[in-house]
Amino acid sequence: MKRTNIHPELVVVTGAGSGIGRAIALRFAAAGAHVVVSDLNRDSAAATEAMIHARGRRACAARLDVTDPSAWEAFARDVLADHGVPDVLVNNAGMLVSGAFVDLTPADWDRQLSVNLLGVVHGCRVFGQQMIDNGKRGHIVNIASAAAFTPTPVMSAYSVSKAGVKMLTECLRLEFGPKGIGVSAICPGVINTNIGEHAVTVGVDEELVARGKELTRRVQDAAAKLPFSPLSPDLVARAAQRAVRYDLAVVPVRAEAWLGYFLLRIAPGVNRRIAQPLDVERIERVGRRVLRLIDPTSSEPAGAQAISAPIEVSR
Repeated sequence: MKRTNIHPELVVVTGAGSGIGRAIALRFAAAGAHVVVSDLNRDSAAATEAMIHARGRRACAARLDVTDPSAWEAFARDVLADHGVPDVLVNNAGMLVSGAFVDLTPADWDRQLSVNLLGVVHGCRVFGQQMIDNGKRGHIVNIASAAAFTPTPVMSAYSVSKAGVKMLTECLRLEFGPKGIGVSAICPGVINTNIGEHAVTVGVDEELVARGKELTRRVQDAAAKLPFSPLSPDLVARAAQRAVRYDLAVVPVRAEAWLGYFLLRIAPGVNRRIAQPLDVERIERVGRRVLRLIDPTSSEPAGAQAISAPIEVSR
């Protein structure tokens, strides 16, 4: 791999109020960049900004609704006026809509695609134009998912959105590459974030949803206590930095993501069937086993029988 000559001094990160976005903002700030921390929740963005300042690094916070093209235009103008053209843009903001395909309404699809896919489109457009007009090297990092290449039941909208992000990234590499702008897709597997906590579940009993979220929370809490952090969002942050440093096209994160990435190429039929047998009861059993593996002292809550959706704790 050949190193690029990009040394990020100004980095813009969306969805940086928590999870993967916060980890990415912290890591780029630690490397010396001024980070523009944006999030739909202004208070969450401010909390990340405060964490960066507490470490003696530079950041500023802003509210951004990634589904609003006019908000993107205004945000890009403000960044340009206050700080200049970013060296790196990280399109991280995302959410999860899950449910059986026939239960998803047009509004569910609009909600999923407007955040996960069109939000990335808008960011690439406004900041890509700035980078092109400025005439200097830059890089765009789009946070996709292992779901981009491994189909999963009851997550069709999410998987389509992330597959779209991956394909958009590869198309833009061809367009932006000759102009000195790299574009990368990061595809995490299971990562400890709160995406499941804020997920929209369609056509599922609310009591089962609550049970699923409780089991997910317990797995996350147990994983956070481990010294080697196997589900840490910082794994994705490091991958984002590596993508910029070496201008990588697609970067899977964690073993399950790499497995899907290679199976898609060498055994696509197997890849399509990997998740086919999954149902909510089996997913719950897997979640319980993971919890016992991470924390052998944990006890199963009384009455827990099934959960509503996969323990989807990644981006």
